[in-house]
Amino acid sequence: MTLQLTKWAGLRLDRPLVMGILNVTPDSFSDGGLHFSPDAAIAAGRRMRSEGADILDIGGESTRPGAQPLPVNLEIDRIVPVIRALAAEGAVISIDTRNAATMDAALEAGGKIVNDISGLRHDPAALPLVARRGCPVVLMHMRGTPETMNDCAVYHDVAAEVEAELAQALASALAAGVKPENICLDPGLGFAKRGAQNVTLLHATARLAALGHPLLIGLSRKRFLGEISGEPYAGSRDPESLAAAIYAVTQGAHILRVHDVAGTMKALRVWQRLIERENG
Repeated sequence: MTLQLTKWAGLRLDRPLVMGILNVTPDSFSDGGLHFSPDAAIAAGRRMRSEGADILDIGGESTRPGAQPLPVNLEIDRIVPVIRALAAEGAVISIDTRNAATMDAALEAGGKIVNDISGLRHDPAALPLVARRGCPVVLMHMRGTPETMNDCAVYHDVAAEVEAELAQALASALAAGVKPENICLDPGLGFAKRGAQNVTLLHATARLAALGHPLLIGLSRKRFLGEISGEPYAGSRDPESLAAAIYAVTQGAHILRVHDVAGTMKALRVWQRLIERENG
């Protein structure tokens, strides 16, 4: 089925959408601990919205390489008060989780989108839940788990294999009853991909966008950008992230998942003005 990519999750796709990252965790790779208290997380969400974020992606479990699983009840306790407060103010909330119970609790609290790093494969209850709830979903490509994914970064042709595995996740979701217009795809940069593999996969953005669903690119502050620039500290990689994000949208990405909402919005405004002038 060929979709008319005009809207996703009720949001227009006539410009790139910005998804602000809000980690309610003590140990995420870039911003762990900054928004761990509900008050800090709510304040950060409000700031991102004022800066122009279209979506707030709220997560309570770190999925950085090597991260240990978090008990689901703790994940729920971390994020539900934040989701409830921000959703009540009109925010479009994405729930960054691989656990069905967390998805359900977050949707009940006002969340709208499920963003699952496992592509709805980690928890057997996740796929039927998303189908039943009829919510928009991001299917991300990953092999293994956060604990093991670096050992799974073995590819003959990373772009072809990620494309095929995303297509399999898409087919599984459709077969389970997830509506095609609710599905967004994410190649999972940094998840079971190492250095140059991420660059190769980013070069394949247009190819992945041709799968016919909105494409989310999440590369903000990731290690492979620091390997290119020589910046070892994740929190100092915003310039690299902006450069790569603009490249991604020129290749057909529809949604950017970012830490620096304000900087991304400024960069996109300049890019949009330039291409408007170029196109007359």
